[in-house]
Amino acid sequence: MDLLTDYMGLHLKNPVVVAASPLSTNLDLVRQMEDNGAAAIVMYSLFEEQIHRETDEVDRFLATHNKCHSEALSYFPEPEKFRALNTNEYLEHIQVLKKTIDIPVIGSLNGISPGGWMHHAKRMEEAGADGIELNIYYISTDPALSASDIEDMYLSDLQAVKSEITIPIALKVGPYFSAFANMAMKLDKAGADALVLFNRFYQPDIDLESREVIPNLHFSSSYDIRLSLRWIAILYGMVRSSLAATSGIHTADDALKLIMAGADAVMIASVILKEGPKSIARILKNMEEWMETHQYESISKIKGSLSYQNIAEPAALLRANYVATLQNFKTE
Repeated sequence: MDLLTDYMGLHLKNPVVVAASPLSTNLDLVRQMEDNGAAAIVMYSLFEEQIHRETDEVDRFLATHNKCHSEALSYFPEPEKFRALNTNEYLEHIQVLKKTIDIPVIGSLNGISPGGWMHHAKRMEEAGADGIELNIYYISTDPALSASDIEDMYLSDLQAVKSEITIPIALKVGPYFSAFANMAMKLDKAGADALVLFNRFYQPDIDLESREVIPNLHFSSSYDIRLSLRWIAILYGMVRSSLAATSGIHTADDALKLIMAGADAVMIASVILKEGPKSIARILKNMEEWMETHQYESISKIKGSLSYQNIAEPAALLRANYVATLQNFKTE
């Protein structure tokens, strides 16, 4: 069974890619994920805030002159903090992964504002990364910023990072654009080798006892593929960029639906965190069984077969199902 696919210019043995997550920090776990069939690994993210904090810490310690003796402990941050700020460790981990596994390793850079943190894309390339996933996570709260201002920020970030590197770059974005198809076209023309749909904007919660805002993280479920499924189906054939789906892929059915919509790759993390690396082998095995049952010899035969441009009733991807669902809904 031929599961080969091309994603952001990389030739992958199958469409199943490990999404950016803490999974990539554990070398033994990475080996297991490769052994179970993962086609590529996206590294955990290096955040703009981490890079800025590290730079600020270095500047602060270099500029501090009190307690000036050769072993003054005040020159050094706490070990736990220093470890979290060490971007060199991230680059070294890329080098280790490249020596350990045979599948592509994609670095992940997470930020929004223009600045020196973008140069780390070049450092990732020099460390051996096969590609960069630029994860732009931005929530606009300034009413003075227009939609076009926000779009320009994304485009500027992409172009700035693109100018630094020669390896392919994927852009991971959220769905909150007023005209996403138009934005996707702009990102495509600006040089994105792939679009990863969609970034999960983790929503905070409030602790009523402490009266504090607290982080809140829930694993995805198969239901969560629907937003990326719709947009991948719409964008397939419209953009040059590869299309990847992330969030909600837990089964072979999830993966196959997204590939039929037009995805070149499906990215998984939650299912591995819940079930372990063997979940990758299960998904791939079930994909092959479905393809054999339905007499498909390769992924290329089903890719995009139910996209907007190929589906018999394109309106089903737009308002038709919305109207029909509401009209047919009945209360008990």
